[in-house]
Amino acid sequence: MRSLPARRLAAVALTAAASVVALAGPAFAHVTVNPGAAAQGGYTAVDFRVPNESDTAGTVKLEVNLPLDHPLASVRTLPLPGWTAAVEKAKLDKPIKVHGNDVTEAVSKITWTADAGTRIAPGQFQEFRVSLGPLPTDTDNLVFKTLQTYDNGDIARWIDETKDGQPEPAKPAPVLKLTKAAEGDGHGVTASPAAGAHGDSSDRAAASGDAKSSDSTARTLGVVGIVVGVIGTAVGVLGLRRKSGNAAS
Repeated sequence: MRSLPARRLAAVALTAAASVVALAGPAFAHVTVNPGAAAQGGYTAVDFRVPNESDTAGTVKLEVNLPLDHPLASVRTLPLPGWTAAVEKAKLDKPIKVHGNDVTEAVSKITWTADAGTRIAPGQFQEFRVSLGPLPTDTDNLVFKTLQTYDNGDIARWIDETKDGQPEPAKPAPVLKLTKAAEGDGHGVTASPAAGAHGDSSDRAAASGDAKSSDSTARTLGVVGIVVGVIGTAVGVLGLRRKSGNAAS
């Protein structure tokens, strides 16, 4: 008779562990900017990482809106086999100075459209690479509101901005955090990403790979730690119940 509550307790522990993993899963599925930070005033290369969240449909279009309140004078896309990139520009309300010249328009949106027979299939992701600059010096982040279109017509709108002190929204917009340039760096250029933007792909790939690895590892370890904690607590309770039962007998 004493085994029945123990079995129920074990079942509860396993259910709790499964729930933790299920809740942690969506955190991996956001559209994000990688690496997630760059130096103000410099140039950088970033990847818009797009996971496919649907179990039945594939992603066939990505629209990334660039902030015109902090315009970027230089925006270039890296060719991606199977996808066609279209860049849209808009007139600026107020020209900006770049290397002593007035810039009156800036890129407002980049749209990647899949060629026939190409898509991001269920269980897959794709990275869309862009070089950006010069990065503004009057803000600490750039928000890229993004639309992800599936081949069944569904659209995932990654447009919600995360606010300090509030829970992360269900569909957060990708954000590139901007940091102060290193002291003595007159151009404020981000070393590895900027090198990648101008053709040195090895440094950029290494930096991007390290950032991806660190991010994924940290998330995974966090989830595993929570699951282990839940199971450990359940095992401890079972042990105490057995000791109590033995003492009573």
